[in-house]
Amino acid sequence: MNSRLCSGLLTVVMIAAAPSTFANVITDWDDKALIAVTPMASLGGTNPYMAQRMMAMVHTAMFDTVNSIERRYQPYLVQLPADPTTSKEAAAAAAAAKVLATIDTKTAAEMTAALASYLASIADGPAKSDGVKLGEVVGAKILEARKNDGSDAPDAYRPITTPGVYVPTAITISSMWPNMKPFAIATPSQFRPGPPIALESKEWATEYNELKDYGGHTSAKRAPGQTETARFWLIGPPAAYHPFLRQLVTAKQMSVVASARFMALAAIGINDAIIAVLDAKYHYNFWRPITAIRNGDLDGNSATDREATWQPIANTPMHPEYPCSHCIQSGAVAGVVKSVLGTEDIPEIAMTSPTAPGVTHRFTNMRAYADEVANARIWAGFHYRFSTRVGTEMGLRIGEYVVKNVMQLATTASR
Repeated sequence: MNSRLCSGLLTVVMIAAAPSTFANVITDWDDKALIAVTPMASLGGTNPYMAQRMMAMVHTAMFDTVNSIERRYQPYLVQLPADPTTSKEAAAAAAAAKVLATIDTKTAAEMTAALASYLASIADGPAKSDGVKLGEVVGAKILEARKNDGSDAPDAYRPITTPGVYVPTAITISSMWPNMKPFAIATPSQFRPGPPIALESKEWATEYNELKDYGGHTSAKRAPGQTETARFWLIGPPAAYHPFLRQLVTAKQMSVVASARFMALAAIGINDAIIAVLDAKYHYNFWRPITAIRNGDLDGNSATDREATWQPIANTPMHPEYPCSHCIQSGAVAGVVKSVLGTEDIPEIAMTSPTAPGVTHRFTNMRAYADEVANARIWAGFHYRFSTRVGTEMGLRIGEYVVKNVMQLATTASR
């Protein structure tokens, strides 16, 4: 299979290998939302983390909307009066469109057209019109709740240097997110891990050398399959995860309200995992492999040799190394899936990636899924193995925490 990394494909949405016949309004509008936020995650856009924040708002709005009609679960934010005959399809679509319209003027116009097209298939009447009104109100309430969450605070990251000495000048990603209001976890630092391993340790030398040998752009030790996997997971959130979740919804044939809850749990789990990992990253400010390996003679460890021209497979993400962000995100997905379904085993999900054209990866177990993502970040030259272990475990804990603490089953079905 061809695993070439094609430039400019970061704006392409990672898609499921085969469409399902069991899609519903939640999966339909997850797809529309992912397309709408993709420019935010591309080069020149805001960044993939802001795109994931938008997806979390879309899904909490859709959940609270359809749950106001069916009232099976505790609301995420709000539960409004709604007739049980109100159209869930009209309501969820209107809620998603309301949130997405705030991206920019162009997207607002696109959402107006997309919503009109979607509503055209629903019979006119009170069920439809009431659904639209409900969705718009809930969407507005979600937007208001996230209005001043700190996600777009000024970037005040301070590069460490000495007077007059040059350091690379690229702007870091989301250095303000350690102070952002989470969607579900109590504080950004709630799951902060202990510090990275000591540079003078044997473990540091072992994992430094593994990374140097297997993560380099021209590695002689990395197998072709490992290179393929590394490139497959160069795609970031939300495109790296939402198509997978969407396929799982359709494979399990979830109802509208159940799929709304599942997708909302996963979306906010990923978002809060990002907040938690950025809290740890900027707290410890640990060096990336490209920095460490080019300065291997300065770490005080005689077992780490310097390699002056070492480079990873692709450009290193612009934030500190520890822990692994992709690992905590995939771990959060795995934690949500296991907690909701009660098992790590899933129906086979086949995925493709725009960063590995022509390649299909298949998954039947969530731990294996998370482990693949972790290995990919080592083979890409971005993360040490200890950082991937810590990241995955953080993600699993966050995913489980989210499921146990928000949108719980209602104790009564009374209205």
